[in-house]
Amino acid sequence: MEIKEIIAKKILTEAKGYLDVGFTHSLNPYSGCAFSCSYCYVREMPIQRFKEIPWGEWVDIKTNAAENYRDEIIKLRRRNKPVNLFMSSATDPYQPIERKVNITRGILEEMIEYPPDFLHIQTRSPLISRDIDLLVKLKEKCTVLVSMTIETDREDVKQIFSPYAPGIKLRLKVLKEIHSAGITTQASISPVLPFTPEFPIVLKRIVDHIWIDTLSIGDGAMGKRSERLGMPRMFEEHGFSKWYRKDIHVAVEKYFKKHFPIEMVRVSKQEAFLN
Repeated sequence: MEIKEIIAKKILTEAKGYLDVGFTHSLNPYSGCAFSCSYCYVREMPIQRFKEIPWGEWVDIKTNAAENYRDEIIKLRRRNKPVNLFMSSATDPYQPIERKVNITRGILEEMIEYPPDFLHIQTRSPLISRDIDLLVKLKEKCTVLVSMTIETDREDVKQIFSPYAPGIKLRLKVLKEIHSAGITTQASISPVLPFTPEFPIVLKRIVDHIWIDTLSIGDGAMGKRSERLGMPRMFEEHGFSKWYRKDIHVAVEKYFKKHFPIEMVRVSKQEAFLN
């Protein structure tokens, strides 16, 4: 793993594409990602396609991220601009190295004094439980949503598609802790991978929202990036072809709405994150 410290010019990026649904900015404390999920659409983005080191084998630490956040939000507030943040869109804000370098925690500490209007944290790392103390403080100053990626309830499926990512049971345990702390939580089934009929049951009483996304509608290119990454072949090789359908989100949405109130279940590209 190549880990480098860098000085970032900016930390807030204006929201575009799939984030242009009420978010004003994305915030990525790191570049690269150690979790190396095989389906990750960032593999097909310029940040990786022009990189000599394979995805999953490098992480850049933005050492001045907290300072940049403070300076940039102060400027936005002077212009009376709303600040609705998605953290993060092209990395996981809780990289394994975060345990040591505290970049994301430093940003959250700045947010206590300079809060955004809305903060959506997207992660698959149990390390976020370390920062529950800050999240509890922050939710008194702005709207906070913690969204945990749980693309399946099957550990064997996770091992096929994302063997270096944290285990599903550990993610569920941490999601319950965060929910119990009074913080709004979401299970992000993103992308939909084969799951058992009991999947909705394990999410009951630990989430406020269910977010459904697929490789066909959520890779930023209507499935073309996923095709280039070999996902159709990978699904077929493991006997999962029936799960790789362009309308899979329809079936999954219908199934989850049997177990949760209709307003709790949302589907990517069809409803805004901030509704």
